Amino acid sequence: MAYESSVPYRAGTEGYTSFRIPAVVRARSGHLLAFAEGRVSSAADSGTIHIVLKRSADAGRTWGPLQVVARNGNGTAGNPAPVVLDSGRVLLLQVHNAADATEDRIRRGRVPPADGRRVWLQHSDDDGASWSPPREITDQAKLPQWRWYATGPGHALQLRHGPYTGRLLVPANHSTPPTDPQDSGTEPRYNGGHALLSDDDGATWRIGYTDSYSYSHSHSGGDSDTDRSVAPNETTAAELPDGSVYLNARNEAAAAWRRVDAVSTDGGEHLVRPFRPQAGLAGPAVQGSALHLGDRGALLFSGPAHPAARALMTLRTSRDGGLTWRTAHTVGGLPAAYSDLVRLDRHSVGLLYETGDFSAYSTITFRRIPVEEPT
Repeated sequence: MAYESSVPYRAGTEGYTSFRIPAVVRARSGHLLAFAEGRVSSAADSGTIHIVLKRSADAGRTWGPLQVVARNGNGTAGNPAPVVLDSGRVLLLQVHNAADATEDRIRRGRVPPADGRRVWLQHSDDDGASWSPPREITDQAKLPQWRWYATGPGHALQLRHGPYTGRLLVPANHSTPPTDPQDSGTEPRYNGGHALLSDDDGATWRIGYTDSYSYSHSHSGGDSDTDRSVAPNETTAAELPDGSVYLNARNEAAAAWRRVDAVSTDGGEHLVRPFRPQAGLAGPAVQGSALHLGDRGALLFSGPAHPAARALMTLRTSRDGGLTWRTAHTVGGLPAAYSDLVRLDRHSVGLLYETGDFSAYSTITFRRIPVEEPT
């Protein structure tokens, strides 16, 4: 099936060597806001990186000029995690670090806290046309022991059903220090997942559930350690019609289980059980995106479906809250990597994803995909 598509970001244009890490939300006005990392001098995950934005007033068919939303001097501002509030305000969570603070150095504990991963927040009250200065919330969002840290990437949630209506939930991940001083701290088992929660529209934040193998949780939101075969990394979340939250994460610990999932029934404070393998979502180690279509709709997941390579972007669907999955649409057989989903209208969703003819990182493309509605 052919889909209507556009290309908001193309590598090597508009002053950037590479664009990566897509995130998309629909503003209250209907404008689409497509965020990405604009990597200035290379495609590497560290260095001078800006958070950039393009807006669309016609459901992603065309895009306005590039806006730089966040800079961090010559360092990194990245991992955009936007959410649209009921008031119309758009919040954008993000992470900053020094230009030379690579993930490997951070995980090994070789970066001072001031140069490591720190959490910031911005907002817009005009559908993304202008933005507040970034405000740091690291002391509320990150435990002192954590080393690596990332928000999302991809859209966050404002819960709309049940007793936690109005709560903001931002899926995130972290790494923990090794218990053995001789260990580097770079092993997959030191990855963990957690949620950031706010009950006052982002004025204050706290850590909700945490799930990791090696860290002994010491705060009130901590959950029991997960199994050695599971190391949650980049996480996506979707609210189900009963108000529970479905969480799906990239797994770094076991090659056989690249996706793991969990459910929270108390608004992200705790997990019903630790993350466990989800064999119904086969694919490589990569970020993915989850989106629920509403009371009678399905739960969707986007991500590459090739068993080993970042390729074959596919939309999969679940009618039982993420227990089982089937393929809904194969978007294309080309290389493809990170993605984010957004509801456009009753009949379609938008998919913002990394893809290209020979590399998954040549463009960030937007596609409009029809969805099945129950009769």
